[in-house]
Amino acid sequence: MSTSPKRKGRTRNRRGEGGLLRDEIVSAAERLLESEGSEEAITLRSVAREAGIAAPSIYTHFADREAIIDAVLDIGFERLRLLIVENSAAEGDPVKKLIAGCRAYVDFAMTDPARYRVLFGRSRAGGGPPEGEQHVELESLPPVWQRRLEAFHTLVHALEACVAAERSTSTDPFSDATALWTSMHGAVLMRQFVPRFPWPPLAEAVEELARRIGRIRD
Repeated sequence: MSTSPKRKGRTRNRRGEGGLLRDEIVSAAERLLESEGSEEAITLRSVAREAGIAAPSIYTHFADREAIIDAVLDIGFERLRLLIVENSAAEGDPVKKLIAGCRAYVDFAMTDPARYRVLFGRSRAGGGPPEGEQHVELESLPPVWQRRLEAFHTLVHALEACVAAERSTSTDPFSDATALWTSMHGAVLMRQFVPRFPWPPLAEAVEELARRIGRIRD
């Protein structure tokens, strides 16, 4: 794996610009994740070196390494959500919107595998949804889980729109969207871990998943 180039010392922020330092710390952590391909590359020392600051400066904004990684993940989840929304918005037909959102999801995972694995491969602080409950209101969850599930809920809403337009026979869009999400996650990971297998084109496979699991009818 490549080694991130050493950064020169940064210019000290003026009074009232502490938020800039926080952003620089997060950006440094993101660069380390992208260049090294693993969250293990993110340490207080490596982030400080990448950002060109003294390690103790980090504690003004982050309590520890985990807090930095959580900030990186927050950005990643928001990027994923926006990618799904933007690609879906380009389509007018509800089924095409659903498929476009699904393709955006897998494109994100395949083009940024290190970030994707960190997003969905580690436990995060802040608790989770009430066990066994469905249709949980995002507002009732801890903020960290609100951000995690917003991207998923775009798929739920897309499938609900298909049902409303009588293009899907789903009687439980939440459960079907969950199955679709799980299937896409598996399709992505299998391609990443077994790349030499003769997989069908991902875009076609995702459309087939969306149509079958989403109970789409033409």
